[in-house]
Amino acid sequence: MKKSIAIICGGGPAPGINTVISTLAKTFLKDGYEVIGVHHGYQGLLSDNPELKIFDFHHADRIFSRGGSTLIMSRFKPKDSDFKADFFKKYNVQLLVTIGGDDTASTANRLTKYLQTQDLKVAHIHVPKTIDNDLPLPDRNPTFGFHTAKDEGVRIGNTVYEDARTSENWFVMSAMGRSAGHLAFGIASACHFQMMIIPEMFNNTNITFDKITNMIISSIIKCKIKGVEYGVAMVSEGVFHFMDEQEIINCGINFTFDEHGHPELGNVSKSHIFNYLLRVKLKKIGLDIKSRPVELGYELRCCNPIAFDLTLCTLLGIGVKKLFDQGVSDCIVSANSKGDITPLFLKDFEDENGKIPPRLVDINSDMAQLFIDNLFFIKERDYEIAQKYVDNPEEYDFKKILNWT
Repeated sequence: MKKSIAIICGGGPAPGINTVISTLAKTFLKDGYEVIGVHHGYQGLLSDNPELKIFDFHHADRIFSRGGSTLIMSRFKPKDSDFKADFFKKYNVQLLVTIGGDDTASTANRLTKYLQTQDLKVAHIHVPKTIDNDLPLPDRNPTFGFHTAKDEGVRIGNTVYEDARTSENWFVMSAMGRSAGHLAFGIASACHFQMMIIPEMFNNTNITFDKITNMIISSIIKCKIKGVEYGVAMVSEGVFHFMDEQEIINCGINFTFDEHGHPELGNVSKSHIFNYLLRVKLKKIGLDIKSRPVELGYELRCCNPIAFDLTLCTLLGIGVKKLFDQGVSDCIVSANSKGDITPLFLKDFEDENGKIPPRLVDINSDMAQLFIDNLFFIKERDYEIAQKYVDNPEEYDFKKILNWT
């Protein structure tokens, strides 16, 4: 029976997934393998009748530079009791390639251990993807999809900034980034936004909506002092995930709640929340400012990959074949800063609790500090003139809000 490899995708989309799949298919087809794509991730792989895509060169070639994923993705996370060997036996699978986050990778490691108990030796290699760029890869190398998502975010951000300037409006923008502010930081810096707020800034104080709102107002007032009547404030969605849950529940927004009583943040627009709370505060202090929300979310996940990600994803796809040929398994494929392919293992990332800590923006780096220092915000020397707009300028002092000395 012909040997095959199986490919599944877990989690959410990221630009470059099709490039990885295309490269895998072309590379393994050349060596005589059957290349099987499985729709619906683990749910499809472990079902009685999986929906499959058998790749040939022409389909692989067509999807190479397309956004999205030709294989339907799924967030299904199976229990050990869901495991079965039927698919792997039927198709003589030699290698399972997973594309996704750390949950997808760790599940595959459990699955291949189960297959060994069924007298099946199936190698596993994982291709990590996230537009959040928060996986701690060597040399701070980016995760695939991040640069494309940032590029698309900058395109939208520059258009929004032009609207702000044209209409003398303020926009409150939010960008994805559950655990780290890389995407918001990259977009805001590239677009010269007047204000940027990411969770890493709150290294000396807790995060509250009032602090976030006051930081935006600090920027608005500073702009007014400089004769600028417009602007964009970028806030990373990650601030929610470092915020006390009671702060979220008590903010005045009517959330829906899950079965455990936690607010369902995925069902709401973060930018609308930030903008609503800003407007409430502006009205309270008597500042007549027009502001509008803009959410950068799903628009970034399925756009066509830019050249950087086309190259990186091609390298990672070829790298899977290299590691497989070397007999390496249960690893993550990675490219270092020189472009060399190296295997990484989950244990290389995990802390003592078995969790992978996110790679954060290095808030103390020259890059971060220089970009932050060139934002618009009130400083102590602005207090006197700022009293024209607010009674207590010190409350809006950016660095005092963050408890930065």
